[in-house]
Amino acid sequence: MQLVEKITSYKKYFTEIISLSIPMIIGNLGQVLIGATDVFIAAKHATNTLASISIANSIIFCILIMGMGLMSAISIQMSNLRGNRKPTKKFLITVLNYALILAVIFCAICLLMVPVIPKMGFETVLVPMIKEYVFICAFSLFGMYLYQCLREFLMAYEIVAFPNLILVLALILNFILAYSLVFGIGPIPGLGVIGLALAAFIVRTLMGLILLVYCFDLIRFKNPFDTNLIKQLLKIGYPIGIAMFLEFLGFNLITILVGREAGILAATHNIGVTITSTAYMIPMSISAAIAIKVGYFNGAHNLTEIKRYSVCGTSMSVIFMAAFSVLLIFFPEQLFEIFTKNPQMLALGLPILHIAAYYLMFDGLQVSLSGILKGLKMTKIASVSLISGYWLFGLPFGYFLAYHYHMSLRGFWIGLATSFLFMSLIFASVIYRKFKNYNCIN
Repeated sequence: MQLVEKITSYKKYFTEIISLSIPMIIGNLGQVLIGATDVFIAAKHATNTLASISIANSIIFCILIMGMGLMSAISIQMSNLRGNRKPTKKFLITVLNYALILAVIFCAICLLMVPVIPKMGFETVLVPMIKEYVFICAFSLFGMYLYQCLREFLMAYEIVAFPNLILVLALILNFILAYSLVFGIGPIPGLGVIGLALAAFIVRTLMGLILLVYCFDLIRFKNPFDTNLIKQLLKIGYPIGIAMFLEFLGFNLITILVGREAGILAATHNIGVTITSTAYMIPMSISAAIAIKVGYFNGAHNLTEIKRYSVCGTSMSVIFMAAFSVLLIFFPEQLFEIFTKNPQMLALGLPILHIAAYYLMFDGLQVSLSGILKGLKMTKIASVSLISGYWLFGLPFGYFLAYHYHMSLRGFWIGLATSFLFMSLIFASVIYRKFKNYNCIN
């Protein structure tokens, strides 16, 4: 009876987390499914097409994700300011200029990578396609960063429906454009990898421009570059950016390493990551909702509300990932065959999905706990723990298994599983200590 009463008392928190998460879940699923449609279309076109975009995206995302991390500070800082009852709309113009500067920097880094690609040891047949894809997609960062900075700003106000509706529409447009440009339609010749890159550029640019039009009335052109805000965004964002860079580098380094062995290994890894990333979007969205709620009540110095939103969000993430693990255990072949029925890729891919089934709960737990830390503005601790989990434990262990015990892709995925377990334990202990000493610190 007491348990029922306790669950009932948390109904409000579950409801608010769900209502805030659902639009973000739809949007984030739209975002990952845009990548999934590229994988699907590339796999239908040719194994080399899939291998080349897998490697190219590994290079691009390792670069652009740093800027995405730096922009994630926008929603954290704005929600904390709102909790303190301070004005925030005047900062939108600064946020836009901040995103533009980041886009210029990271676009330039992507372009500088193009002449390096032939020296990275990939199969000769893949190199021209990788270079073409990276070159075109480098310019898509302007649209992507414009969209992301505005989305982060609106998230602080819990305005999430329209930005995520844009992502859903982008998913549909990307599929139509990518399929048409890759295979050709009517007078349009098939462009292969170039078609996928052009579709990404067009869709990302439109996403940014549409959201800019939506937010245009909010822009105040006075004081276009508030240096104090920029300092705060960098202070909060650089640990997140570094952590996200190293996290994505970990996943994508695996693609690059196995891609040097054989393109089919990179393609298989990409399909496995696409399947698990689709599930990961749910707890990632819940984590963002947790960060917003915790950030607001951290600004208001209300530990009770912080704890309740934290418990509700974290439990939702873990339960969902447990359910998806069951799907991976019983239906791995059906999930993998959505992308390809290539028997060689199936033989390589099914074992890694079985490994994923056993680590997904810890992945859901660690991302939810990191959302709590972000809301508390403890981004440095979150980042150090992420870096340690991947680079001190997961990747070295995976590399050892892959090349010392000749486990290849399976070895790397076992290493990833250990990193998620490590991060969950570290995050949980840090949060426990923070809550215990919250009133003394604040």
